[in-house]
Amino acid sequence: MLFSEAQSLTPVLSMVPLVVFLPVLGLIINLLVGRRLGEGFSGAIASLASGGSFVVALLLAFELARSPEPVTVPFLDWITIGEFSARWAFRVDTLSVTMMLVVAGVGTLIHIYAIGYMHQDVRHNDDPGRFNRFFVYLNLFIAAMMILVSADNYLMLFVGWEGVGLCSYLLIGFWFEKGKDGIANARAAKKAFVVNRIGDFGLLIALFLMFAHFGTLDFAPVFEKAPALAAATPGVLLAMTLFMLLGVTGKSAQIPLYVWLPDAMAGPTPVSALIHAATMVTAGVYLVVRSTPVFTLVPAAQNAVMWVGALTAVFAATIAIGQFDIKRVLAYSTISQLGFMVAAAGMGAGVAAMFHLVTHAFFKALLFLAAGSVILGMEKGHEQAHGHEAEQHGHDHFDPQDMRNMGGLRDRMPTTYWVYLIGALALSGIAPLSGFFSKDEILHAAEGNHVAVFAILLVTAFLTAFYMGRQLILVFGGTVRTRAAGASRENPAIITLPLILLAVLSAAGGLINFPGSWALDKWLEHSLEGLAPASFDPLTALVSLLVAMGGLGTAYLVYLVAGQVIETTTPDPLEKLGPLWKGITAKWGVDELYDALIVRPYKALAGFLAHPIDQGVIDNISGGIAWLMNASAEVLRRVQNGFVRSYALIVLIGVVAILTYIVASR
Repeated sequence: MLFSEAQSLTPVLSMVPLVVFLPVLGLIINLLVGRRLGEGFSGAIASLASGGSFVVALLLAFELARSPEPVTVPFLDWITIGEFSARWAFRVDTLSVTMMLVVAGVGTLIHIYAIGYMHQDVRHNDDPGRFNRFFVYLNLFIAAMMILVSADNYLMLFVGWEGVGLCSYLLIGFWFEKGKDGIANARAAKKAFVVNRIGDFGLLIALFLMFAHFGTLDFAPVFEKAPALAAATPGVLLAMTLFMLLGVTGKSAQIPLYVWLPDAMAGPTPVSALIHAATMVTAGVYLVVRSTPVFTLVPAAQNAVMWVGALTAVFAATIAIGQFDIKRVLAYSTISQLGFMVAAAGMGAGVAAMFHLVTHAFFKALLFLAAGSVILGMEKGHEQAHGHEAEQHGHDHFDPQDMRNMGGLRDRMPTTYWVYLIGALALSGIAPLSGFFSKDEILHAAEGNHVAVFAILLVTAFLTAFYMGRQLILVFGGTVRTRAAGASRENPAIITLPLILLAVLSAAGGLINFPGSWALDKWLEHSLEGLAPASFDPLTALVSLLVAMGGLGTAYLVYLVAGQVIETTTPDPLEKLGPLWKGITAKWGVDELYDALIVRPYKALAGFLAHPIDQGVIDNISGGIAWLMNASAEVLRRVQNGFVRSYALIVLIGVVAILTYIVASR
């Protein structure tokens, strides 16, 4: 049932459901007629749907600028059981609208880019028919994320939470029959799905505790009742927040559940950009920031969030140093940068966390899409250099994502090079690009809260600049190392134009909370109480800038002065680190550890139980039911013989039985 209260809202606020339903409309149109009307139509409809969602979010932002108080826009009754009521209602406040703008804005640029990218990718994989399906999934992803960030209660947030999990499974495994042994991509999708179910279990338990003690899952009453619960039974609130943290480690790829995100590179590059920059992995950060009034009541939980984020940041950064796949470097970088955000949220620096979330969306989307441009250039270069044989067999022997196969692309792909350089410097924290300002605010918050965490994040900042400098040198610097790199050329405008727009945002994104303006501080203070204001400290900024420049300089010394990787068979200069390098390239053996402790014992137990339980008890039950049905049918078949006298006898017996029962029961 539609809520009648919605009629009293302003026209702009009444439009908020469109942030979800425009992408849904786009995917429905593409499902019905997209494939018949061609690639141009499918891509345009999907992009317009996402762009329309962005326009609505922009109008909502203007409305909040005029009247910034949070507004709930009721839409549908969903569940009513006794006194419990769950409804689909939209929360329009500065925090939710900020997320809407990021999701739809960056998502639309990714949609436009994907038109050009997938045109070539579906042909490279010999299946042009999947083009339309890709954009159906992409619109569904935007819609699910919009449900998550616009929800007015934890239950609808969980619906969106599960929706983005489903979409990640569909898109990571988009080329499910590709990869090593023809199943690697399918395994990557399954790994993401299973690992996230562990995190989802944690969030569900948190919601069960919330319902049991508050009787509601709506944000406002939960936040109002939380202080009383913290005073009466603080252990319950601690358990609730720690289970939320488990959900965050799954969705936002933190220790110990980060292992799915690097394998998510199996999806097409626009998927990588959407997951890493605008949608799924930011959901956990948003959950913690949205739940600030609860977390601030439990210092132990805040410390746990802070340490999980800080340790994830430095751990993932060390692994990124040893990767040769251009997208895997960025994947571990995302895990590390999410660690920065989670650590900031744990320190109560929610504004700094959101600031870095926004700027990271700009430069990480830029880096992934630019990496896709490099990959397309390498694929086309390989086909041109090796002719028809490359088209048929080249992808089996040549890896267009291996940075050791690149080099010298600066002159062959100049637009991609310049935008990649801007994204890499922004990620490294070089002034005056956006990452410099957002990362400094997190470092300054850490300096004032915990010196050890500050030191860990400074080390991470150095490693970040180092692995990005290494990537720039291996991909664009030096001389051409393969014929494919030598034959590569710049991509068309539909690929490069979104990159240029994202480069502008990456360069100027720091203006949204520029020192002295505090625009984001003032904007977000209307959404939640207890959000610590972000602050810019010149000394901390100078230290972080020197650290970042030191990381870039070290990469220059190691890879251009002391030695350069020439080809895939040439040792990396860092191999001189010996066992340390082996640990880095082996990703510290975490996947192997999980395989030994969890995966293989689980498979062994499943194999052991297969005969006595599955084939024994379950099959015998099914077989017994089938035998009983057959036996019953055989008896009834004999009764149904076609003779009227037999039927009359049965009726007589029935009448006698009924009369006997009536007489006996008196």
